[in-house]
Amino acid sequence: MKNLSLILNGILAVAVIYLYVLHFSGDSSAQTEQANSATNASGNMPKIAYVNSDTLLQYYDFFQDKKVELEAKAQQLQTNYENRAKGLQGEITAFQRNAGTMTMNQARALEEDLMKKQQNLVQYQQNLSAELMQEEAKVNEELYEKVAEYLEEYGEDQDFKVVLTYTKNSGVLYADDSLDITKTVIENLNQRYKGLNTATPADSTAASN
Repeated sequence: MKNLSLILNGILAVAVIYLYVLHFSGDSSAQTEQANSATNASGNMPKIAYVNSDTLLQYYDFFQDKKVELEAKAQQLQTNYENRAKGLQGEITAFQRNAGTMTMNQARALEEDLMKKQQNLVQYQQNLSAELMQEEAKVNEELYEKVAEYLEEYGEDQDFKVVLTYTKNSGVLYADDSLDITKTVIENLNQRYKGLNTATPADSTAASN
């Protein structure tokens, strides 16, 4: 289990964003096609906005707090594993040092016991990794629910037909700053998270990032 804590980087930096983009924004080209269809049907250009997901994750207090919690848990799991690994290594070293003084049966029995402990350590590593990934999955789901719930309300209030997510490597090559509602979304999400939800979507105005 090399650098168990590094799982956090892979999951939070990639999977969380991927989950958010995949489930929340969907495919950008598909949404654009839907927007064009709506325009053709009504003759009016539908209101579209976007949220910079990188900025959202950077400044959304909920996500940052959960990130700190996950980092602390990852470090604790890493420490637990290293302690077990060091203990087993000490037993292996002692066995190698004293093997010459043992009978063949004693040496074989102890060697088998050490092999079982080594297998158990591998299983322990896998269990720790799975535990951390489950915690991260819970954060991903909660993140999605919080953002989606707010944007559904805000989108209805502002009459947005489509709200996209924008990242550097997304399918969106250009987006006018006037469509960027990231700042407003972050401010109101943080108010809700802190229990200071004095502003409603109706009180908020779209602001550029």
